[in-house]
Order: sequence, then C-alpha cells, then structure tokens
Amino acid sequence: MVLSPVNKLRVFRVVFSDPTRTFYSSGDKVSGSVQLEASAPCRLTRLRVTAAGCARVESRRRSQEVEYLKYEDEVRLDPVLNTDSDGYFLLPAGKTFCFQFGFELPPPGRLVSSFKGKFGSVRYYVRAELHRPSQHALRCEREFEVEEPLDVNRPDLLAPAAASRQKKLTCLFIPDGQVSVSAQIDRKGFCEGEDININAKFENTCSRIVVPKAAIVARHSYSVNGTAKILRQKLTAVRGNPIMSGMCDMWQGRSLRVPKLKPTLLGCDIIKVDYALLVYLHIPGSEKLVLELPLVIGTIPFSGVGSRTSSMSSQDSAPSGPPSYNNIHQDLIVDGPRMPLLYDYDGGDDDDDMGLFIRVPEGCYPAPPAYSEVDEDAVHSQQVF
Repeated sequence: MVLSPVNKLRVFRVVFSDPTRTFYSSGDKVSGSVQLEASAPCRLTRLRVTAAGCARVESRRRSQEVEYLKYEDEVRLDPVLNTDSDGYFLLPAGKTFCFQFGFELPPPGRLVSSFKGKFGSVRYYVRAELHRPSQHALRCEREFEVEEPLDVNRPDLLAPAAASRQKKLTCLFIPDGQVSVSAQIDRKGFCEGEDININAKFENTCSRIVVPKAAIVARHSYSVNGTAKILRQKLTAVRGNPIMSGMCDMWQGRSLRVPKLKPTLLGCDIIKVDYALLVYLHIPGSEKLVLELPLVIGTIPFSGVGSRTSSMSSQDSAPSGPPSYNNIHQDLIVDGPRMPLLYDYDGGDDDDDMGLFIRVPEGCYPAPPAYSEVDEDAVHSQQVF
C-alpha cells in the first residue's frame, strides 16, 4: 500500500455539536468533533485537542496576556483506526472519520465575555493538532463566543443615578452669568432596545443661546504593564430646543433608546468596556457643561419588578421648574425662510448639528382692513354749512 504525506488531507476541521449556537456561558459544555478525510492513505501518530481563552492587549512594542481557559485532551484513535507494523495509525482514503471531544467551561466568576477591539481582544478557541511520523504537526482551530450573563435587575443596577453641575461664564474677562444642568435616570442597568428616560433641568442666565443634548458614549480602556490607552466613542444622541438667555427648560422622561451594543465587560484586568450617559449643554464660545451618569449594558432585560418604586423616587427627586415649551403643537410653528443665528457645533458627529436659525414668517399676518377713497373738500364743506 502506497502512503501519502498527511498534508494531502482533503478534510481537517473542527466542528461543534450545535453549529447554530451563537455563544456559551460559564458552566456550559462545549462539545464537537475533529473531522478527517484523506485523499490517499496516510499514517498518523496522534491527535491532540486543546481549548484556550485569553485577553490580549498589544501596543507598538509591548503586549500583555491574561489567561482564562486552558484545556488539553489526547483523542484516542485506536477505536476507529487500525495500526500498521510500526505502530502508526492508518487513515484510509475516501472516508470521513469523526473524533469526538468535549469539555466543561469553568464556573461563574472565572470567565469574561468575548470581545474584539482596536488594541486588544478576548477570544476563545478549540484547536486540533494532528501529528504524523517525521513531519511537522498540522493545526486547525475554530473560535467560539463566550457571553457571561449580566442581569440588569440587580439591586445596584436598579438604583437611580443623578448629578448636577453649574458653570460661570465670562466674555472678555467680564462676568456673563452662568448655566446649570441637573439630571436623573431611574436606573443604571439597561439592555439593547430599552429606552432611557431622562429627567433634567437646564438653566441659562448668560447672554448666549445654549442647546441641551444627551448622548450614550462607550469607553474602551486597554492596559499594558500599567499604561492605559482609552478610546471614547459617541453612539447615539438626542437634542433639545435652544434655550434663550434668562430662560430654563425641563426634560420630563425624554427618551433615548439603547442601540445594539456589546455588554459591559466585567472582570478583565487589562481590557475594560463601559458606558455612560452624557447630559450636557452646548455653549457657543465656551466648553460644554457635561454631566456623566454611569450606565451598565446587560444581557438579561429589565423585568419591571421595582419599576413603581423607581418611578416614584424619580418623581419625588426630579428637578422642578416652569413647564417645558417642547410640546407646542407643530401647526403653530411658522414655516418660512430661515436666517442663521449662530453656528452650533460641539465637535461631535451629530447629524443635527446644523446651526440655530431664526424663522422669518411668510404670509402669517392678517390682511389690512378695507378702506375707500374720501373727498376731503366735500367733507369740509359739510362741516362749514
């Protein structure tokens, strides 16, 4: 019988038992098989299966890894393959052989969720190593996702978050009043597709027109040997109406929907992924006045238990003030040509940052009263005679 080199294998791959499964969690069993098919008969010495999971951060000249999963197993070939006189396993041609493997993931608290970012990643994979006599081993691997459950119904995530800030302004070193922001959300934990209801109060006593806004931002932190690199990205935003000088505005349950996001990454020493809600005022000619409220993006949605308590507490402590003019009916807004009042830009990527405008009404004034021509000489003669 003529034997071919093992690199003539037609099939060498790792296949999971449930290919449709999107992720695994702590305590789950990962199982599958290594499939082999040769185009011509060949000899093998052993088949080794390993599984690993680690976080890795890379910089220009440095890198750091943290290991979370390690598994090794020697797959038995003798129940399936015959051996030759030298003790090597013979892999016949034209037939696919499957060699099973399986292992259990560690208990909760020892794994972190999969993640892939600009400067680092957390990845899990199963690797098969096929050894053959007098040749280098062949390797193939397949990644699998790990998603650790994060329940937003935890008591600490159901607690409301609130903050307030104010800022004094100057113009050419002359005091120009101040602006202030106070905001609150009913809870800290949210899932994809849920609405964040924002209660906020904005006050403007300066001479400028300010614009209230809110945004969800992501913060990725990568650490190598104690040195951290932080990336921030604005994900979604909402904008309120301009606030004139000497006025204030209220947001009562202004909603901002959570987009599709990776959950908050917890438990990793070198990679951190967290989120925040920014409530801020854009101030022309000055830095923004920003409030930051913590957000945790989870995997188990809000169940509604405790929502009454949260909503009542938010109503009790919500900022009080004059009613908002945001609900003026659209029919009362006059359409017409617009003159630029000032350019509103805060350095972000908002599509709605196109400036503030003052509307010049067209055709909205009532028609003048009817009149007729009068002969003044006739009126004068009637008065004399």
